[in-house]
Amino acid sequence: MPRLQDKVCVVTGATSGIGRRTAEVFAAEGARVVIAGRREAEGQAIAHSLGSRCDFVRTDVTDEADVRALVDFTVAKHGRIDCLFNNAGGPAPVGGIETIPVEGFDAAIAVLLRSVMLGMKHAAPVMMRQGSGSIINNGSVAAHRAGMSSSIIYSAAKAAVVHLTRCVAMQLGEMGVRVNSISPGGIATGIFGKAAGLPPEKAEQTAEAVKGALAKMQPIPRAGLTDDVAQAAVFLASDESSFVNGHDLVVDGGLIGGQRWTPAQESLKAMRAAFQAL
Repeated sequence: MPRLQDKVCVVTGATSGIGRRTAEVFAAEGARVVIAGRREAEGQAIAHSLGSRCDFVRTDVTDEADVRALVDFTVAKHGRIDCLFNNAGGPAPVGGIETIPVEGFDAAIAVLLRSVMLGMKHAAPVMMRQGSGSIINNGSVAAHRAGMSSSIIYSAAKAAVVHLTRCVAMQLGEMGVRVNSISPGGIATGIFGKAAGLPPEKAEQTAEAVKGALAKMQPIPRAGLTDDVAQAAVFLASDESSFVNGHDLVVDGGLIGGQRWTPAQESLKAMRAAFQAL
């Protein structure tokens, strides 16, 4: 039996990357999926490809009225929400703290953090009435370790997402609603191109190009894939994780686990050689 059979799942930021692949995997696992994003043509095309079990609702996740409308649509059509994946995100200003433009900071926080708050704010009452539900927020390894993102603002926003997840989990868990986060490592998507300032269409074309560099970052010698995160999201959306709450599931191939073994051994050899020269 499919792991998400007839569960109603909402996925934001679903017109590309992790969100799109998660929507596809959710649908393959039997879910009824409502996908959200700002790009109308791309969203409708994805919904059409997934068939009658999927709908697209154009949504700016920084706009409370849009998020409320997304939740209202889902409840009106399906009568419930079993899972919300707050996945929408984007790049943030780069450079030292002395160079950060206030308007860029505010825009990044709106997309990366306020959108998560709004999704939980409007989905929570539905799930509380049901006495069940799973909220998944997209974090990042940058929430755990400084220097894991080209943007210090992105890192700070993701750290706030992970901690907000824990805080809300303590509240909603008492009513049978689980709240967890996923922190991806180096996943081959267009976000790196977007961070470099490329328009969305060109940025998506960079996903394949970054795989070589990403493969060298962590002990597991390959780039992270959107499937890696999508499968983690399936676990957190399913009843298999019914006793998992307030947890940040890191999907990074061991990136933040510590120093890689081989470089560490090479450093030790160099140190011993220096000792022998004394």
